[in-house]
Amino acid sequence: MDMDLCLLSLLLFCVCRQGLTNGEVSNDAPIPLVPLIPLMPSHPKEESGTSAPSTQEPQNTSPTSYTSIAYPLVTASALGGGSSEEDNQGQDGGCRAQARRPKSRQALAGAIQRLGMKLLGQMKTRPEQPNVIISPLSISLALSQLALGAMNETEELLMHHLHGDTLPCYHMSLHYFLERLRKSDLQVASRLYLQPGFEPKPEFINQSQDAYGSEPVTLEGLAEVNEWVERATNGKVTDFLTSLPPNLLLMLINAVHFKGEWKARFDPRFTSKDVFYIDDKHMVNVDMMMGPKYPLSLLIDNDLEAQVARFPFNNQMSLLIVMPMNGQVNRSALAAKLNISDLYNRLPRERPMQVKLPKFKLDYSQDLQEALTNIGMGELFASPNLAAIAEGPLLVSSVQHKSSMEITEEGAEAAAATSLVISRSNPSFTLNQPFFFALMDDKTQAPVFLGIITNPNPRASAMQNSGGSANLDKVRFPIDDKNDKHYHHSFGGPPK
Repeated sequence: MDMDLCLLSLLLFCVCRQGLTNGEVSNDAPIPLVPLIPLMPSHPKEESGTSAPSTQEPQNTSPTSYTSIAYPLVTASALGGGSSEEDNQGQDGGCRAQARRPKSRQALAGAIQRLGMKLLGQMKTRPEQPNVIISPLSISLALSQLALGAMNETEELLMHHLHGDTLPCYHMSLHYFLERLRKSDLQVASRLYLQPGFEPKPEFINQSQDAYGSEPVTLEGLAEVNEWVERATNGKVTDFLTSLPPNLLLMLINAVHFKGEWKARFDPRFTSKDVFYIDDKHMVNVDMMMGPKYPLSLLIDNDLEAQVARFPFNNQMSLLIVMPMNGQVNRSALAAKLNISDLYNRLPRERPMQVKLPKFKLDYSQDLQEALTNIGMGELFASPNLAAIAEGPLLVSSVQHKSSMEITEEGAEAAAATSLVISRSNPSFTLNQPFFFALMDDKTQAPVFLGIITNPNPRASAMQNSGGSANLDKVRFPIDDKNDKHYHHSFGGPPK
């Protein structure tokens, strides 16, 4: 392998019309077909006269190829959220300038984090699926495009939960925000499937394409959808759907794939079996990677009562780890206290230390309807006003989300200190109990993925924890950090 961390997210939104059976289209009214919820620019349009989806492989788009595609911006009233049509010419330039400001990026990053933490608290686990991984970026983008087709109370509801009601030029800001993210190692493929005969309102289509780069294709059947998903995920996801949702008019699928290379790799020769403490009574064997002198930014936060570590990737992405000292991740408490931007500002400079990080490969899938309903967005599934998409009663019938994550030793740079032995005066960090993680874009400080790892090896049989501490790792810090309020001398061992 040439990648150390691989993250994948799939998001499927379905919009249906009430009172129709699957595959039927009403004959008494035109059925608009719209791009709902694009993540990033989809592939170039097919030749005119061709309505079937392309059979080409989804492309791994490079930053330079993105710049070769022109994405015209809609007017300030369309993307800015609230200005009148006659003010478009005067406000368009100002909206563009404001949308490019760092403050707009920071506001969007904070909004994505808040929505992601709310949804993370709603995610369910099962014995066979004990870990949680979601992409708040994917979900936010989907809901943002849905907001383009919403009106009145439904639009207000969406913008409230997206925290876009307080951000001028929201959609235009998000457009430029995505331009920045495209320069990272994120790979995004999106496809909008439309039932034959369902036609979108031109204004909604234009706004969706201008702001998010999505385009519609005709739905041919279940097999074609699953084949495209398999291609878009490099074969990592097969048989994504077992059946098409009933009354389906519009279906949007987004695939977000991150392949990251550590700035400092872990030498596979140092990987060995070690223990991960699931809770105070159970533990499991894992393959534990080890860097004897790994450059890591590490602090202990008293408010979070947790260790915070940042593992950098090439190309301005990072894996942020928050490991509570008590060994349990309290989602509600974490959501109330966590401020990722604040953590970024307080993280100290990197210093070499002994680091242990478990290898793992995880999968998570969830229907988001219940979670979105629980945070106050149930109207989308009952009686939303989506009249900007099409006339007549439309509602969101399904929101499927699937994510996967894999961490291994490999990276772009060889470890320069693999033969060095750590001394007692150097700090160490061992990730051997449940933790929260965020895959971050360093420039915008936006969380692309959020998750909670309770058991890195769910297929292995859990063992009873005897409570002994003879072989437990300690977290040590240099003497010159003893007066730092964010550091403690040591902690470790099984959760108390």
